[in-house]
Amino acid sequence: MLRSGIRTRRTAMAAVVVAAAAGLAGCASGVGDERPLVVVSTNILGDVVDQLVGDQAEVMTLMKPNADPHSFEISAQEAGRLMTADLIVSNGLGLEEGLQQHFSGAAADNVATFVAGEVIDVLDYREGDAAGMPDSHFWTDPARMLDVIDALEPVLAGLDGIDAATVASRTADYRADLEALDAEMTDAFSAIPAARRALVTNHHVFGYLAERFDFEVVGAVIPGGTTLAAPSASDLADLATAIESTGVPAIFAESSSPDRLVQVLASEADVHVDVIELFTESLTDADGGAPDYLTMMRVNTQRITAGLSP
Repeated sequence: MLRSGIRTRRTAMAAVVVAAAAGLAGCASGVGDERPLVVVSTNILGDVVDQLVGDQAEVMTLMKPNADPHSFEISAQEAGRLMTADLIVSNGLGLEEGLQQHFSGAAADNVATFVAGEVIDVLDYREGDAAGMPDSHFWTDPARMLDVIDALEPVLAGLDGIDAATVASRTADYRADLEALDAEMTDAFSAIPAARRALVTNHHVFGYLAERFDFEVVGAVIPGGTTLAAPSASDLADLATAIESTGVPAIFAESSSPDRLVQVLASEADVHVDVIELFTESLTDADGGAPDYLTMMRVNTQRITAGLSP
């Protein structure tokens, strides 16, 4: 949520500092752009901010397509521009593990921040190394994304140089898109029999989707909330037993992480299951199959439904 007052327009001197930080004095992108600068951590939230504000602001998304939100890094130039932003939008809940020091430094310097994880009903991980910790993957539930855009609208509308009526109109349009997505997902998942509504993936990313659409999360190859963790032989054995006992027909691998561990699990479990790739933590580039949040969720819905239906 908004933690400080909206900063005044970044100055020409700040732009010079940014350029120097990157060793590119006089060549920093965005110099001379009079629009407010909104820096966004993840590409999923970057897409959402773009939808709400349009071209009224310069939206700089730090996370590149196909990146892992738990481990991606930013350049010196990006870190410098972050300090001169009019607003920083982040996921929170421990997701951007490598960026927290930059966010904390910017907040200490009175940069306005909006943390999406602070405006939703947060779930905790139920098992694994992260049990009891907040689950950061709320975007798998479109209803919670509705909560995010409702809270973000007045923050964006309050930036200097932004037309509030335009943001309100764009937000209303995107709200309708999210409501339509939620209805489509509900209808698609209703075709999956209760006995097959079980999910296994690389790590625990489907908690919010499971709660919203009545799935059971059988387990994860990586028993924690981050891809930086690693499974033990015991973890794999326990998960193999769970798969065998539930008879799940498919396990799901995330596009932002290799599926080698999932393939190993399928082999170790000695059961016939399909390994299906999903887009869960990152958007792709324009040609990658999930260039925006709505497309990502629709593709995942189709693949989960196809993988678990009789």
